[in-house]
Amino acid sequence: MNGMVYLNGEFIDAAAAKVSAFDRGFIFGDGIYEVVPVLNGRLVDREDFWERFERSLAAIELSLPVSKSDFQGVLEEVVWRNNLKEGGVYMQITRGVADRDFKFIKGLKPTCFVFCYEKDIVANPDAATGIKVVSVEDIRWKRRDIKSISLLAQCYAKEQAVKAGAYEGFMVENGFVTEATSSSAFIIKDNVLITKPLSNEILPGIRRKVILGFAEKAGLEIRQRPFTMQDVYDADEVFISAATLPLLPVVKADGKPINGGKVGKYVPILRQMYIDKIKKEAGL
Repeated sequence: MNGMVYLNGEFIDAAAAKVSAFDRGFIFGDGIYEVVPVLNGRLVDREDFWERFERSLAAIELSLPVSKSDFQGVLEEVVWRNNLKEGGVYMQITRGVADRDFKFIKGLKPTCFVFCYEKDIVANPDAATGIKVVSVEDIRWKRRDIKSISLLAQCYAKEQAVKAGAYEGFMVENGFVTEATSSSAFIIKDNVLITKPLSNEILPGIRRKVILGFAEKAGLEIRQRPFTMQDVYDADEVFISAATLPLLPVVKADGKPINGGKVGKYVPILRQMYIDKIKKEAGL
């Protein structure tokens, strides 16, 4: 990593950024993170991502060490200092430094860290060709609605997917797909968009609620219900979405072609609708 980052009130070179070995984020994974997309040097969909960030912080009894407006100013300054045009800004709050103790320690000074990175959001080549996914077992904890920095289960699942030659893994629990390792999962069948309903079993994807609105405008019926990998194999179209991935089509799942291995009709339409939205917000 290079460039400038923000750490506990200071903007410093990334190489100089240091935290205590006794930070609870390092010892326990006791912290919350969020990623906000950046386009044309501007944060887009910021308020929606911010609401999820605050909700996750409250869920583990954490709060921002500075005001919301000051912290949002930090995000903008990190983007500006790094001259970032397109990509993401990552923000993380941990409970802070303390002796090793499983219970939440009160009165600690939270550790606050922000950095940004380049990534193609609009001109993603995988949008034209589609991606491959494989099914992997979902071994995560039961509060997946909290955006915790403890991501070992997701890393393990992603590694399984990559070793199998796939871009992403669809995590399966009790026979049903929950979500992908680092994105939300959707299928389209007979002009119906299907996605798992919100609960503590999945992260409430920010792209998700916007996509559902666009899908209705595109003439799709919305059905929020669990679906299986067999449903994925039989789908007309399958796609994923994440903070810096508006939509990516899936053309193969567990080696089985979706829509004959070709990108379908609706995913490019929904993707373009989303890109038009964020471009407008970014002043493009």
